[in-house]
Amino acid sequence: MYAVIALLALALGAAAVRRGYVGYIGFALFAAAGVLAVTARRADEPFAVVPVVAGALAGEAALLLLLRRAAEAAPVEQAAPVRDLRGGGGAVPGSEGRGGIRNGLAEGAPQTGTADGGGARQDGSAGAAASAAAGGPSGEGDPRDQAASTAPGGLQGLQQPERPDGDRASRRRFLITSAGVLAVAAGSGGIGRYLATGAGVVEKRSALSLPSAAEPLPPLPEGVDLDIAGLSPFSTPNSDFYRIDTALTVPRVDPDQWRLRIHGMVDNPVELDYDALLRRRLVETDTTLTCVSNQIGGELVSNSRWLGVRLDDLLREAGVHSGADQILSTSQDGWTCGTPTETVLDGRDAILAIAMHGEPLPLEHGFPVRMVVPGLYGFVSATKWVTDIRLTRFADASAYWAERGWAVRAPIKTMSRIDVPGPLEQVQAGAATVAGVAWAQQRGIEAVEVRVDEGAWREAELAEVPGIDTWVQWSAEFDLSPGRHTFEVRATDNTGYTQTSRRAEPIPDGATGWHSVQITAE
Repeated sequence: MYAVIALLALALGAAAVRRGYVGYIGFALFAAAGVLAVTARRADEPFAVVPVVAGALAGEAALLLLLRRAAEAAPVEQAAPVRDLRGGGGAVPGSEGRGGIRNGLAEGAPQTGTADGGGARQDGSAGAAASAAAGGPSGEGDPRDQAASTAPGGLQGLQQPERPDGDRASRRRFLITSAGVLAVAAGSGGIGRYLATGAGVVEKRSALSLPSAAEPLPPLPEGVDLDIAGLSPFSTPNSDFYRIDTALTVPRVDPDQWRLRIHGMVDNPVELDYDALLRRRLVETDTTLTCVSNQIGGELVSNSRWLGVRLDDLLREAGVHSGADQILSTSQDGWTCGTPTETVLDGRDAILAIAMHGEPLPLEHGFPVRMVVPGLYGFVSATKWVTDIRLTRFADASAYWAERGWAVRAPIKTMSRIDVPGPLEQVQAGAATVAGVAWAQQRGIEAVEVRVDEGAWREAELAEVPGIDTWVQWSAEFDLSPGRHTFEVRATDNTGYTQTSRRAEPIPDGATGWHSVQITAE
């Protein structure tokens, strides 16, 4: 989007140099699009459009200033009128404007015969003048001065075209003005974003002291990691945890200003601030999150230990009506997510998370509060920067991705991935280790099978796991002959279902198929 905006701005700027009104109209259309976007996302905040309008007005003023400076810096190429070589004393027709000298000598002068009033013949002194103008033998002084002095018939009075002394200064003023506009825009934008998205949020997050879980989980089993080079670690570092955003910038939500409202089809609406949430009973969960956009073998899946408040406790306090089959949650940036109500109330560890891996949520992962619901793809379960939860019906309201044709109920599909060896990797012939991860949240993985070159399936060794909501590492050994080989993997979950080989794209409810990797043994 930044690239598209930049290209459109360049096009408008080029058009505005020729026709200024095009730039002003284009800027106004940009502003109108911004107002519509803000209104659609934040209809209940009429003043949310003020920054857009203010920015548009400032942009129009900057465009006006730049166009004026550009006009001042435009090159001036104007020659003084050339005396008529025919002796009339007037200006030669066509000598005005650019190339006046050339036009006066080449176009205004007769091409054959003699000029009236003692003028030169074409092949005589006029030709010498033309030669001098092109840098003739003398090579001294301005060629146009030489042409004027050698041509008979009173050309000594020829006035030379003069470039204003201020041309260079005007161009310098234009460049300085452009740099100033850019600096002011960048500075204002940065300051505005900093203020609008919560000044000091980073500092407040760093200063937070999180309370402990009421019943902390035991340490992870020793066997969760197989210690194989290149294999995804069981616990994904926060810095490596996958991200999918729908906004250009990461919201910065001040925890002191954060509020959550649970309302809609409930008996007792609930409102909480951040301190009130921290005072509630906190729980820990080990949960792997998966994005529905994840392709076969993709990396949009990560695992963490989360800390937060059980969401089903809050919903029961609110008293959910029997017909409310959707939890419509809204992010600070206006994104909406529809979660099936029964998946939160069935006992799974659905939480409003405040921390991951023992530290407050990173800004890009939803600080100060996000939703985590095991067993569902993120687009129907994992609202970051959550500020509003409304109990409603799927028939009455649609979430962001549902409006774009994605599924409204999207349980995570049983899936497996090969991490080692990597695609097209060269390995030594002989004993080779194949390893990866598999997941089937809310069901767990019973077995993983691997085969090479469409041979017999071989069951892999599985690592330990703390529960059914995380992925599991696996590995298998093969004896490879020299040459090219293809590995394939499939997983079976605890319900007995084995993932299908049929390929399906992520839209609308997740990809299917076996992951395969080609390698070369040498």
